[in-house]
Amino acid sequence: MIHDGNSPIENELDLQVRRAAMAWLDQRCTDENPLVHRDELLNDFYFEGTRLPLVDPNRGIRKPRSMVAALSILTTYTPPGRRSPYDDAPAQDGLLRYKYRGDNPQQPDNVALRRAYERKLPLIWFYGIATGIYLPRYPVWLIADEPKHLQFAVALDQAQLFIPHNAVLDSDQRRYVERLTRQRLHQPVFRERVLQAYEKSCAMCRLRHVQLLDAAHIIRDSHTKGIPTVPNGLALCKIHHAAYDKNVLGIRPDHVIEVRADILEEIDGPMLRHGLQEMNGLRLSLPRSRRDWPDTRALEERYEEFRLTA
Repeated sequence: MIHDGNSPIENELDLQVRRAAMAWLDQRCTDENPLVHRDELLNDFYFEGTRLPLVDPNRGIRKPRSMVAALSILTTYTPPGRRSPYDDAPAQDGLLRYKYRGDNPQQPDNVALRRAYERKLPLIWFYGIATGIYLPRYPVWLIADEPKHLQFAVALDQAQLFIPHNAVLDSDQRRYVERLTRQRLHQPVFRERVLQAYEKSCAMCRLRHVQLLDAAHIIRDSHTKGIPTVPNGLALCKIHHAAYDKNVLGIRPDHVIEVRADILEEIDGPMLRHGLQEMNGLRLSLPRSRRDWPDTRALEERYEEFRLTA
């Protein structure tokens, strides 16, 4: 049953559930542990003493019976090298799109999303990091319905609410919109996927303090080929991330670390000796799954850059 949302009591209850769900996620997801498991989303949130799943067991759109509109949307994790069944991609206005369920705009889940759009209600977007593990992004808003393309336009940030739908943006405007998307979604998703693949450990020194780990790009993110995918990433502690970015050290295509010759000759304190010089000749610690290993061509290209500066 899809509620028409005309009752003030229903509308107020809907907003209360949204606020409570987001408050629960605020407590559950910390900077150190921002991810949530599917079982938690299905079983651990209660509203006024009643269990209320935040995701649907079988679908990507969740609308509880008690609510007038959809509460959450979900993007399933797709392993590297496989094509996603849904392409939640940006359009000419720089905004992301979320695909309908199926090809019928009147399908109940699509109607539930449309009600969220019409009422400007905030939703939660659960983005797949690994199988059954999600990074919540909230609040997000649907700001346009595009039945011709079977999709909704999504704003990830309040600033994106003011982007005209399907506007042809100039280069500065588009960069601004895309920067917001990177900050709110792509960069956090890239970080969490890389850290999951490397089991929250620096690939060089094995440091396991999550607060001190980064997801480093092999091909730089400013490059057209610097895509935010696990095979173009490395889990590195902040010192080794900085050293890699500045070509203080490099990684050969066979996963062996090289330290620049002038750095090896320097005499300094224990950080230089143990943190950098002793990395020379060591092999990277790689993910368990081979599909998550660094892309060989990316390593070759980046190693050549290091070699020319060494």
